[in-house]
Amino acid sequence: MKVYSEVGVRRVGQVVGDLMLVVWIWVCVELGRVVFRVTDALGAPGRKAAEAGDGIVGNLRQLSEPIGKVPAVGDQLRSPIDGVAGAAAKLAEAGRDQAHAVEQLAYVLAGVTIGLPVLFAVLLWVPLRVRFVRRATAAQKFIDNAADLDLFALRAMANQPMHKLARISDDPVTAWREGDRAVIAQLATLELRTVGLKPPREPA
Repeated sequence: MKVYSEVGVRRVGQVVGDLMLVVWIWVCVELGRVVFRVTDALGAPGRKAAEAGDGIVGNLRQLSEPIGKVPAVGDQLRSPIDGVAGAAAKLAEAGRDQAHAVEQLAYVLAGVTIGLPVLFAVLLWVPLRVRFVRRATAAQKFIDNAADLDLFALRAMANQPMHKLARISDDPVTAWREGDRAVIAQLATLELRTVGLKPPREPA
């Protein structure tokens, strides 16, 4: 598999692009973590209210049990205490609900903060890299020695812009048919550079 170009400038661009993608993902993850912490902090009042409510409920129940044992008036004295304990329990439950809702919102916002920018970058860069890898890997299978240059010279005449072909020869087709090795080598090199490869060296 050919992951990076053999052509210097293009290879540098690919390496830099891959590194930038990794850095971008890291930045988005860190930003998402910050968003989560900041948003989740908004649930602190709810958590404190739940904690306070649970504490009040516990204390009132500890007080209610012995009062309920007072002869004759125990139930009457216990009733308002149980009512307050019930209200405190509802306060604690409301605090937990608020804290849970804020936590869920924090997860959503963090996910969006991370997911959208990363997805955009991946969709922008990865298809280009995959296309290069596929083309370069496929082309590499067809070039083992200088004799294989004819195929890429022919592809150059089919794929490359006319003005680039004109720089190599006034009549590249005739030169290719006549086996002009110099022109064939230049045409093949032009096509190979497009897929990120260098032509094979002539045998010594």
